[in-house]
Amino acid sequence: MHSRFSGSTRVRQAFLSSDELGESPLLPAVALLTSAGLYATLPGRFVVGPSAGVFTAARWVVPALTVVLLLALLVAVPEGRLVRATGVDAEFVRVWRRVGALTVTALVSAANAAAVVLLVHLVVNGAHAQARLLLRAGIHMWCLNVLVFALWFWELDNGGPAARRTAGSEGRDFLFPQQAPDLAQGDWRPLFLDYLYVSFTNATAFSPTDTLPLSRWAKMLMLLEAAASLVLALLVAARAINILK
Repeated sequence: MHSRFSGSTRVRQAFLSSDELGESPLLPAVALLTSAGLYATLPGRFVVGPSAGVFTAARWVVPALTVVLLLALLVAVPEGRLVRATGVDAEFVRVWRRVGALTVTALVSAANAAAVVLLVHLVVNGAHAQARLLLRAGIHMWCLNVLVFALWFWELDNGGPAARRTAGSEGRDFLFPQQAPDLAQGDWRPLFLDYLYVSFTNATAFSPTDTLPLSRWAKMLMLLEAAASLVLALLVAARAINILK
């Protein structure tokens, strides 16, 4: 059975060099920093009650941890001077860079999920809120939703960005139009922008558009993204319109 996390090629993943990834790591890094920025600038005043203090602290702690982890990933290059000077095994560094890349993505994902749950709780329980702040919070969370799921798709599909360079078609978790037999384009493989497009269309259409999820985990991730987007679109928009009336 295909294992997307086995073997040394599976750990040579995010935030490596362009040669190892087959694409620039800049866009995924910018997406992660943008996610952290969106979370940090969430309007704190839409939160009321005992949760307000915790949320206010989290708005700064989560982005700060994200930046720290990203800097650690950029500094700890397997073949870099720092690793050579400390004598740490390069393969060990690659494993922990993989763990760090997934951890930072999971951190921002969990923070956004908690914010969405809190927002839904406030809306359902009829908490007082300004329509402008409510809409702004909903837009921030929706954009966060698109970015973090794009990162997950990019990180996990067919073993990850580095493994996809040599992986066969049997391990695919998504089928892009360019990979279909009648539209196959040679050695074409998806890059981060392709996964961002998949995430955006799934969040707006609440279902796959031109790219099909093949594995169960891919289907479940798309289900979670569509559900979060649907909740934000219906509950938050409806509540804001009701306030404006």
